Amino acid sequence: MAQLSGCRPRWEYATSLDTSPHALTWAELDPAHHPFVWDDDEETRVSALIKACVPPVRSGYEGRWAGELRCVGQVTALFSERYGSWAQYWNWSPGEGDRDGGVVGVWCCGPHSVTTPDETTARVVAALLEWRDWLEELAERFAELAPPPDATPERRSRHLERAAVRLVTRVLDRTGAESGWYGMCFLVLEWFLTSNGMGRAEARATVDDVIGGRFASWVTPRPAVIDSVGETLAVRLTGRLPYRDHREHDDLEERHEGGRRDRR
Repeated sequence: MAQLSGCRPRWEYATSLDTSPHALTWAELDPAHHPFVWDDDEETRVSALIKACVPPVRSGYEGRWAGELRCVGQVTALFSERYGSWAQYWNWSPGEGDRDGGVVGVWCCGPHSVTTPDETTARVVAALLEWRDWLEELAERFAELAPPPDATPERRSRHLERAAVRLVTRVLDRTGAESGWYGMCFLVLEWFLTSNGMGRAEARATVDDVIGGRFASWVTPRPAVIDSVGETLAVRLTGRLPYRDHREHDDLEERHEGGRRDRR
């Protein structure tokens, strides 16, 4: 890990690291390739660095939240240098926060989440750990939901359908279907496909075609719509309808249903 003595003073530097999350690839996020060690010593060191970023007095509305926004930018730079690019999305919260349509529920945005140094430090740490937990959960789900290498086209289709349904449902759970939630859904499906060997351009085109405007902000899609997304994805990638004989394929259903219950 890179060692930082404190927050970078230049807001411009902090924002230069903050690229759009929609440009992210799974390779940049996959916990298997980006180790993260968090223990009491690390928490103590990082908490001190975060606290140094928090303004002693809030700028507030009258000051256009300058101090609060600067704090967010400096923390983002701190995490990016210390842990890697995956960590700069620590504040990807649901709804219209610092970012749009994320999963980090303990954070809202600079103007609302940056308060006292102690409160802000605890909130930032919780946000970072929540974001990391999401990435680790996705890695587990991708491995569990991946079609077996020797699967027949029909069986592969069934795996892909159920994977898409489970992933969309989980994104809904985490985002609350708030503003821009479908962007996270788009990315998670893209990351799942690329984690299983598909090229990024093909995965992006596939997901774009499959979702095709079916989702919208502040709208929870009906189960039938989610099911149709899963089936469309499966058919597009295999040319086959998924198996429907649950008596013959109870093992596959149990695998996916059981995995979902375990995570919830």
